[in-house]
Amino acid sequence: MAIRNFNADNLTAEVLGRIENTPDARLKEVMASFIRHLHGFVREVKPTQAEWLAGIRFLAETGHWCDDKRNEFILLSDTHGVSMLVDFINYGQDGKSTESTVLGPFYVEGAPEMSLGANIAKPGTPGDACHVWGRILGADGKPVAGAIIDVWEGAGDGFYDVQKNEGTNLRARFRTGADGRYDLHCVRPVSYPVPNDGPVGKLLVATGRHPMRPGHLHFMIQAPGHATLVTHLFTKGDQYLDSDAVFGVKESLIVDFRKGAGGEYEASFDFVLKADKQARRAA
Repeated sequence: MAIRNFNADNLTAEVLGRIENTPDARLKEVMASFIRHLHGFVREVKPTQAEWLAGIRFLAETGHWCDDKRNEFILLSDTHGVSMLVDFINYGQDGKSTESTVLGPFYVEGAPEMSLGANIAKPGTPGDACHVWGRILGADGKPVAGAIIDVWEGAGDGFYDVQKNEGTNLRARFRTGADGRYDLHCVRPVSYPVPNDGPVGKLLVATGRHPMRPGHLHFMIQAPGHATLVTHLFTKGDQYLDSDAVFGVKESLIVDFRKGAGGEYEASFDFVLKADKQARRAA
């Protein structure tokens, strides 16, 4: 018999019953859990009608701030640890391969491919010149030839190219040779704030948090037979390493960018990839 007199005790069961015939088993599992947790949240906090409406408006505004250059929902996920939790669950750590971290909101597909040793910074780019090199290795310790390496970062003034509308800068794609080596020039990574002029930034302020990320260089590394690695190299000594706004720092990814004899900062790091079967993230 159908229930017509819903109340706080029977409503959740009725909503769950309405999705009972969902043909996709995974979608059914996810939506059932979502409904149970969402209803449990409402029961716990007991929002007023005004608070409920404020929440709806916040989500709507977050959507309005999204475009092809900025995803405010990814920023919302990042700043509340959800992105890192998804990463932990999907990639994990085996104690041998390089640890992963968040993708971040400023990854752009289709970065220009450059030759090894090229400079990804246009002339006049703010920041200290930096040279970064190393190897891409498999779980067996052997060099990975033909690995595709996407690299991107913010400039010395704390802004990414997509925030400036000045064309592509500080992002590129490289391919390793038979020796698995990569080599590039960039600017030394410095700390900067995540975009805080939108609804997520307002929420950070309202909850007494800062928007800062420690300096880092982004990497996405792909190779056949290996799990895709999304990670950063963090700047040793950065004041925000212990309070990263997106919870992305891992001790193993902190690198000492030292000034070399020629005045250019330098850092070397070898990345170790997992075999594809060791991670759920598709290569």
